[in-house]
Amino acid sequence: MFFLQMSGFPGSRKSTLARQIAKSTKAIVIDHDVVKTALLESLDNDMDPKRVGGVSYNIEWSLIEFYLSQEHNVILDSPCLYEELVNRGTSLAEKYTAKYKYVECVLDDIHELNNRLKNRKRMISQIGPVDIPEQRFQEVISRSKKPAHFDCMKVDTSQPIDDYIGEVLLYINK
Repeated sequence: MFFLQMSGFPGSRKSTLARQIAKSTKAIVIDHDVVKTALLESLDNDMDPKRVGGVSYNIEWSLIEFYLSQEHNVILDSPCLYEELVNRGTSLAEKYTAKYKYVECVLDDIHELNNRLKNRKRMISQIGPVDIPEQRFQEVISRSKKPAHFDCMKVDTSQPIDDYIGEVLLYINK
């Protein structure tokens, strides 16, 4: 059994990779954008989006713990920008004796990233194209929080998914 935390800037293809991994491993994907969008839609924008983000994570952690307790493989599809996410993930994996895995999706090309953000079907919780200088963009994408004592995998998602899915599955299964 494993618990996988996805990481990376919006548009880096975290969700695409998470769904592909789930198909191959029968894992359950907990998608932060799905939960946050559902809350935003049900609250009719009556709540601060940052607060909704926090509530979304609380719901997601409850679901993750439930599925791990039922001995399911679980994937958290979220940018992983906060230390608390890594701490909770590693703690729950340990509690349920699941292998903890961490995959960071990286796309260093802001123009390709903006192309993806512009052309995807966007949920209300998701950002659109970003307008920041290249140097600032590099600082932002390096903000992902990584677990200090675990082997992490970094994936260059500028390549087609077929070029790296096998390597990611090997990493998860080792």
